[in-house]
Amino acid sequence: MTDDEATSTGDTKSPVVYDLDSECTLDEVTEDGLYLATVNGVVEYGVFVDLSEFVSGLVHESKLDGEYEVGDQLVVDLEEVRENGDVSFRSVDIDDYELESVSHEYDITPVEELEDNVGSTVYLAGQVVQIKQTGGPTLFHVRDESGIVPCAIFESAGVRAYPEVSVDDYVRVSGTPEHREGAIQIEADSLTALDDEEATEIEARLDAAVEERAAPADVDPLIEWEAFEKLRPDLESVAKLLRRTVLEGRPIRIRHHADGDGMCASVPVELALERFIEEVHEDPEAKRHLFKRLPSKAPFYEMEDATRDLNFALEDRERHGQKLPLLLMLDNGSTEEDTPAYETLRHYDIPIVVLDHHHPDPEAVEPLLTEHVNPYLYDEDYRITTGMMCVELARMIDPDLTDELRHVPAVAGISDRSAADAMDEYLELAAEVGYDPDELEDVGEALDYAAHWLRYDSGRHLVNDALNVGCEDEERHHELVDFLAEKSRTEIDEQLEAALPHVEHERLDNGAHLYRVDVENDTHRFTYPAPGKTTGAIHDHKVEETGDPVITIGYGPDFSVLRSDGVRLDIPRMVTELDEEIVGGGVSGGGHLVVGSIKFVKGRREEVLDALVEKMAEAEIDEALSSTKSSV
Repeated sequence: MTDDEATSTGDTKSPVVYDLDSECTLDEVTEDGLYLATVNGVVEYGVFVDLSEFVSGLVHESKLDGEYEVGDQLVVDLEEVRENGDVSFRSVDIDDYELESVSHEYDITPVEELEDNVGSTVYLAGQVVQIKQTGGPTLFHVRDESGIVPCAIFESAGVRAYPEVSVDDYVRVSGTPEHREGAIQIEADSLTALDDEEATEIEARLDAAVEERAAPADVDPLIEWEAFEKLRPDLESVAKLLRRTVLEGRPIRIRHHADGDGMCASVPVELALERFIEEVHEDPEAKRHLFKRLPSKAPFYEMEDATRDLNFALEDRERHGQKLPLLLMLDNGSTEEDTPAYETLRHYDIPIVVLDHHHPDPEAVEPLLTEHVNPYLYDEDYRITTGMMCVELARMIDPDLTDELRHVPAVAGISDRSAADAMDEYLELAAEVGYDPDELEDVGEALDYAAHWLRYDSGRHLVNDALNVGCEDEERHHELVDFLAEKSRTEIDEQLEAALPHVEHERLDNGAHLYRVDVENDTHRFTYPAPGKTTGAIHDHKVEETGDPVITIGYGPDFSVLRSDGVRLDIPRMVTELDEEIVGGGVSGGGHLVVGSIKFVKGRREEVLDALVEKMAEAEIDEALSSTKSSV
């Protein structure tokens, strides 16, 4: 068919006008092509037009057909590209045309290769995990398969760039990687929210990469312990979840019991997670903003702690554009007393993970938890301490920590009086790195003493030095432990001297010695040791003095602290029974088989304590729970 025939039959195709993607460059503009342009400025000698973010030029009045205002569209073709880079176009008078979109061919640079491309224009595709507005630019933290990097976009001082983009959106960023305060930051030229198709593709790619990278390290256990192996799959699951949380840019908040075992649990996990955050994030401040560890004085998650944590999290989301955190509970969190705090967090869909070795209430807590690791769930008990579990958890997150942690399980076991057969192997492991049992006990004493005076502060550097994990000066560690342990023992001796004359004694029907002391009126208050530690010190003194099964009760107006040696008390069961039997007693509490605490209504104290002693008199004598038979 000839051209004339085509024209006469109406088969002539309309010319194609190309609509460039915002990221298209001059390399994608040809001399023989027609392009859709938008006027961005009007001057006496013509109009300036944009074909994309990176292609702009002048249509001189002599090449301009008609009059235009800013925002008007017209069709142009390329006239000239001068040596200085200036571009000129001609307007084309055409009404009937086919519009065809032109996508830019993006050469995506992963975060891990940005260092090699400093000063060059790059494209990054990923998900926004944080949006922080500074007094200058807006910082979009974007994650891809290999890491997370801040991308700075300046609209005007303190003004939010791209307000239509939100956390969790999938975007493409173009810009130049530069060094800022010793780290990589992209100085972005543009940020584009991706359409559903592109977003779905990147989401699938990121999910696959995160799944692979979140996998915990395959590490051999520090010791072979059959009882512990039951918990290993759960620990691997938690390690994977924590690594995934870091990779997805979500903050992590640790709450732990403020005692030796709680610190032996939390400090190794803290160090492992911070090192992994540094590996994933290009922002050197990321670990400070995305991780926080705080002690809990009570052996459960108090509403005061929960509301503070939630308030800080909501403020951080508002001020720093962060996601709400994952809460990691260590050495507490398994009991019904925790549920009001958990239910508060559930209103904000905050995931909660618990690693604990106190007797659990799984029916109460597990509907509110994402993960729950506890030896009692596998017919084991408190002798597997949380510190022992968390040393293995930390190694699954960062196996390079292993050499720093070899002594920690023994410290945890001694601090929490574990009578596990495995303690012999843990003590041998600690001996290999220079700790004898007395030195390990000193470390535990130092941690307890520091925790008392730190109160609600994490005491990060002090605690790290005392435990010798993340400590930069081992000589200082030993000197610090000697000093703190000596101070602890001196003040415990002073407390014992004041309290022992007031201790009441009776022999129970099962043959156990029962000792009682009013820690509110017959001990020094508001100093070290606190009532629980004071009760434990009196208990240890009486165990050593008698060599027989011993139960000790330290009580105040509305609480009691319990210690047992050689007697199977099952304190959680007793608490449940007392609550059912004493109507209006307000009995609550928990703990292990041999260590625990109880709260009650002040006016029912005598009734609660009398009923408690009756139950203790019926408890089974068990030499396996005697410290005088322990290997520790």
